[in-house]
Amino acid sequence: MKKPSPAGRKNGARDPNQVEFVIIWELHHYPFKLRAGDVFKFNERLCRVLRVNYSSAAVIMNRPVRAFKTRFDKPVKFQPPPHQFYISPNSEVTVLNRKARR
Repeated sequence: MKKPSPAGRKNGARDPNQVEFVIIWELHHYPFKLRAGDVFKFNERLCRVLRVNYSSAAVIMNRPVRAFKTRFDKPVKFQPPPHQFYISPNSEVTVLNRKARR
């Protein structure tokens, strides 16, 4: 049979006699500095974090538009695909789009 909970204790309230159990179930803050969607500057260009896991953060950076003339003196412009690279999820970069907590 299940014992009824003591009066006055709500669901989720911790029992002061079970200190070890509280240590196991304690909620931790987000373990990485970077998060998916963060924007930061690298080499004077904006970079966006795509995904973050325990070992790396996938980042994309737009490349500049290439403009040149062909052999027939026609100007041509095209946008190369973004460059993808990986950095540490705990990198010391200044995140530009995250709002400060109050």
